Amino acid sequence: MKARLPQGVGGGPGNMNQMIRQAQKMQEEMARVQEELDAKQYSATAGGGMVEAVVTGNKQVQSVKIKPEAVDPEDVEMLEDLVVAAVNEALRTATQDYEARMGKITGSLSGVPGLF
Repeated sequence: MKARLPQGVGGGPGNMNQMIRQAQKMQEEMARVQEELDAKQYSATAGGGMVEAVVTGNKQVQSVKIKPEAVDPEDVEMLEDLVVAAVNEALRTATQDYEARMGKITGSLSGVPGLF
């Protein structure tokens, strides 16, 4: 004898197919957004614009620009700190953009344990 779920429980095969299509659509959207984010550039400055860092969405440093007046041979440590601060801020911006964009896609699923 087969055990059967009460009618309406589980949704049946039609509901499962719909869930699979929605999951596939979500995966495609996430891949598209990931590609866009990877190509995007984020910049940040430190020291009142003395140092600018540019990173990509996939968190690769593209460039670091240093204004000549920021270079003080007597205080190299300050320049190093400015470079680190600018790079970290650009990376933080890239991460926040990633989380916001992906959150829009996965929004309703973020509360499901084990999914994301």
